[in-house]
Amino acid sequence: MKNGWQKKTLGELIQLISGQHIEAKDYNTESRGMAYLTGPSDFGEINPIISKWTELPKVKAKRGDILITVKGSGVGKINLLDEPEVAISRQLMAIRVTGADPGFIYLFLSSTFDHFQSESTGAAIPGISRDQVLGLRTAIPPLPEQQRIVAILDEAFDGIATAKANAEKNLQSARELFDREIQACFERGGESWVMVRLDEVTNLSRGHNPPKSKFSYEAKPGYVRFYQIRDGGSDDYAVYVPDTPQLHKMNKDDIMMVAYRHVGRAFRGVEGAFNVALCKISNANRNRLHDDYLYHIIPSRFIKGELLKRSERSLIPSMSIEHLKELEIPLPPISVQHRIVESIHRLQTETQRLESIYQQRLTALDELKQSLLHHAFNGDL
Repeated sequence: MKNGWQKKTLGELIQLISGQHIEAKDYNTESRGMAYLTGPSDFGEINPIISKWTELPKVKAKRGDILITVKGSGVGKINLLDEPEVAISRQLMAIRVTGADPGFIYLFLSSTFDHFQSESTGAAIPGISRDQVLGLRTAIPPLPEQQRIVAILDEAFDGIATAKANAEKNLQSARELFDREIQACFERGGESWVMVRLDEVTNLSRGHNPPKSKFSYEAKPGYVRFYQIRDGGSDDYAVYVPDTPQLHKMNKDDIMMVAYRHVGRAFRGVEGAFNVALCKISNANRNRLHDDYLYHIIPSRFIKGELLKRSERSLIPSMSIEHLKELEIPLPPISVQHRIVESIHRLQTETQRLESIYQQRLTALDELKQSLLHHAFNGDL
C-alpha cells in the first residue's frame, strides 16, 4: 500500500440508509408526492427513473447518494441519485458518503459488483446485508489524492463512454442494415412470383399446456422437453413434462413462433413439446417452399409485421391461428428461393463478422474501465 494510504471499512466512511416497503394502496398515479424507487429496473442510464409515486415516504435518499441494490438478481448494482429526494424500497440502500470524497467512493463501488454477486446469499432471492456493505474494506489515500484520482478517472471514463456509444451505434446500424436487406430480398418480385396464403404452403398449430404440477426441472425417463416463450435458443429454464398423447410436439425441422407478447419471434432446431403461447409452422411442400426461405420471411412485414399490426391496439400483443392462416407471402419459384437464401446467408455471415468486431470493442472498453479502477485503488495511477 502506498505511503499515506489507509485501510478502512466502508462503515468508517459512509452512512448506510435501508429502504422501506410501501404498500401499493399508498401509491398514486399523478406526478405529485415523492418518487419511489423499487429496484435496479428503475435505474436510468445515468440516474434513476421515477416509476411510482407515494405520499407517505419515511426513508428518503437525497441527491448525491449512491444507491446500491441489496436484493434480487441485480445485487451490487449501483447508481448515483440526481433527484432532490426519493423514497427507496427494501431492495435498495442509500450510501451517503461522510468521510471521503463521494466521487472516490462511487468509483470504488463501481468495481465491487462481482464481489457482491459472489457474496450474496439466498437461493430464491439473493441478497446482501448491511454488515456486508459496511464491512467492505478499501485503501483510502489522503483527500487531495482522492480528488486527483477522481479527476483522472472521470476524464478517462468520458472517453470510454464516447467510444462505447460509437461502437453500440455501429452495432445497431449493422443489425438495421441486415434487417433492411432481408426485407428487400422478399420485395423485389418478378413475373414468376405469386402471393399465397400461408396455410397453402404450411401446416400451423398452437401448443398445449399440461398442469404445472407435472413440471420437472430435470430430465428423466418418460418425460420430454417442454418449450415455452422464454426457451427459444436457451436451456437456462429447461422444463420437462410426462410424455402423454395430449402433448403437442415438434421436431427439428419445424419452426416455432411466439404467438403471445413477443409475437413473431421465431426459433427452430429443437424437438419436444410446446405450450399454447407458441405456434408450430411446418413446411407442407418442400418442392414449392424452401425451409430457410420460410424461416427468414417470418420476421418480415409479411408475417411479423402483419401480426403486430392486427394486435397493435391490444395491451399485450397476441395472434390467432385463423389470422395467421390468412396472411399472404410472396412466393417465387424454388430456384429463386434458393438464390435468395444464399444471399441471406452471405448477409448473415458479414453481419455476424461486424457484430463480432463491435462486440469485441465493447468488451475491450469494459475491460479497460475495470483495469483503470484496479490500478486506481492499488495506488498505481
